[in-house]
Amino acid sequence: MRVALVHYWLVGMRGGEKVLEEMCRIWPKADIFTHVYVPSAVSETIRQHRISTSLIQRLPAAPRLYKKYLPLMPIALESLDLSAYDLVISSEAGPAKGILVRPDALHICYCHSPMRYIWDQYFLYRSRAGLFTKICMTAVLPSLRQWDAATAARVDHFIANSAFVAQRIEKYYRRSADVVHPPVAIEKFSICDDVDDYYFTFGHLVTYKRFDLAVEAFSRLGKRLVVAGTGEEAKRLKAMAGPTIEFLGWQSDEQIARLLRRCRAFVFPGIEDFGIAPVEAMASGRPVIAFGCGGALETVVDGVTGIYFREASASGLAKAVLDFESCMHSFDPKIIREHSKKFESSRFAAKLKAVVAHQFTTRTNRDIARYAPPQARREEAGVEIAEGDVF
Repeated sequence: MRVALVHYWLVGMRGGEKVLEEMCRIWPKADIFTHVYVPSAVSETIRQHRISTSLIQRLPAAPRLYKKYLPLMPIALESLDLSAYDLVISSEAGPAKGILVRPDALHICYCHSPMRYIWDQYFLYRSRAGLFTKICMTAVLPSLRQWDAATAARVDHFIANSAFVAQRIEKYYRRSADVVHPPVAIEKFSICDDVDDYYFTFGHLVTYKRFDLAVEAFSRLGKRLVVAGTGEEAKRLKAMAGPTIEFLGWQSDEQIARLLRRCRAFVFPGIEDFGIAPVEAMASGRPVIAFGCGGALETVVDGVTGIYFREASASGLAKAVLDFESCMHSFDPKIIREHSKKFESSRFAAKLKAVVAHQFTTRTNRDIARYAPPQARREEAGVEIAEGDVF
């Protein structure tokens, strides 16, 4: 069986790429297809695979400006030739599921989220865009929505990375989905008895992650917040930050692990599809202060591994920080870490392989029932076919 993995772009190692990395371990001979590929930006596990790019790779400054070419990505995807593959798994948070496969091939979409910027978070993205970008969004995105919804029919089966994303898939694509939580490398994190006096948050500094709430809340409180990561929001966040906010920029995985195990608590202010970072914090034995919505509801146990704030505002987060400090000694690092093991990589691999195997079995049985003559169906499927049954 030939396997292809389709990922939107390979320009870093964030959550989606860590999922792809685990898929590469499950299918070590799979070929990878993507729009843009920067070899130095991904792991050795991914680089070991044969990687093909779409026409986007050949456009000017594609590794940096790839998002600007979003209107061209449907055409680029449909030009990729996947006719040689029996199993195609698209890793979707951008336009990846729109590829074309053989009628007898199985196409499974592991969906991190339907594209946020064209669906539920369209108005948030638009509010932060410049005038030219707003005009382009108004002109282009209606057609992209139609294409995105239509290409859901090309997928044989959806897998969502959380129940929250499964709800989005049902809303925008009218399709059901199995839920398989992303893999987290629990073994790379550990508990430290010597905890420092800072709070910590990290990630790609983009609009929807709402780092602005954390920066504003901790500036008001005058409490130390350490922020790691880079992104388009970095300049604006630094401009609004008070003296107790420290920006570290990009940090290695080893440095992130060190910062996590020594922080007082991890701050998770946005609505995430799943959110690997809070699980990594819990694997370090540290409690999480999270906005009580989205994927955090599936990972953080209120009062046991962290606390929620319910109002998406700096005031709501500031109150949660004070509430946390009034009871922070009640959180047990060992209990917190034990909870994180529910999301370890081995569980992801087992569940994903089980879903794929089930889909192959279901398709085979369906094809036998649909296309084979009655006697062949009886012999090949081992099914007792009663007189009068209609196929």
